[in-house]
Amino acid sequence: MDNKPLLSLITINFNGLHDTIELLESIYSKIASVPFEVIVVDNNSKNKEEPDTISAQFPLARIVRSERNLGFAGGNNLGIDIALGHYIMLINNDTIIHEDHFDTLLKRFSDNPQTGAVSPKILFATPSGKIQFAGYTPLSKITLRNSLVGFLEPDDGRFSEAAPTPYCHGAAMIVSKKVLEKVGKMTEKYFLYYEELDWSCAISGCGYELWYDPSQSIVHKESATIGATSSTKAYYMARNRLLFAYRNLYGLTKYLSIIYQLFISIPKGVLVYLLNGNMKNSKATLKGAVDFFCIKNKRQ
Repeated sequence: MDNKPLLSLITINFNGLHDTIELLESIYSKIASVPFEVIVVDNNSKNKEEPDTISAQFPLARIVRSERNLGFAGGNNLGIDIALGHYIMLINNDTIIHEDHFDTLLKRFSDNPQTGAVSPKILFATPSGKIQFAGYTPLSKITLRNSLVGFLEPDDGRFSEAAPTPYCHGAAMIVSKKVLEKVGKMTEKYFLYYEELDWSCAISGCGYELWYDPSQSIVHKESATIGATSSTKAYYMARNRLLFAYRNLYGLTKYLSIIYQLFISIPKGVLVYLLNGNMKNSKATLKGAVDFFCIKNKRQ
């Protein structure tokens, strides 16, 4: 492998040894088109031997151990701090690479200097052959709702053209060192969820373009880390949607959006959880709304 990697792939391991090993096996067995390095950030997994196990099986991987769980942004930022590549790829540990067109994917940056970040096509592991991400639609100004382009559609060629997207996907997102120097790393105020949307807004706000590029695809085992309907997810989704509105909307729109979340969206979510007998998630949602007001220096 080249001593000067073009691409640094950063992934976070948090109690996810099996998934992380599967990802690394796919990376080292598939990627040959560009010189690369792999950085694994262990976010204080309960089993303290997980980093050693990863290192023993993949001696070329660079292992970073955090003494506490820094969340998605904090963990990735640790990896970014030591990355040597000209391009940085944040990739979830619950993904698998089945093909190698990374040389083509990275050409989007060299061919268009205004490219700020790129996400590949993301396919679901289950159901197999279905698309998770082929771009995003814009978030609505007040409700902050949007859609994944191609969501659950078959991968039949209809989403084979690269296109601008208002946001990149945190499961697989590439930025260049040049963009990082101008925009900075992800804010760590979110901890989990909405960081990549916030970062996408910061990147496009600096005049860069965001792209969906299907020349490369990855397979994603969605929500393998914390569970699709966990109370952790309910908490951070409520809290961070409010935080996103505060940080990225302005004027009357910002306050209307926050009011909508507090008095319509969040109460509706709590009611749905209660009707389904899920008291834990209803409490987590309410706590997320309350804790939003406790975040200091929200715009910092």
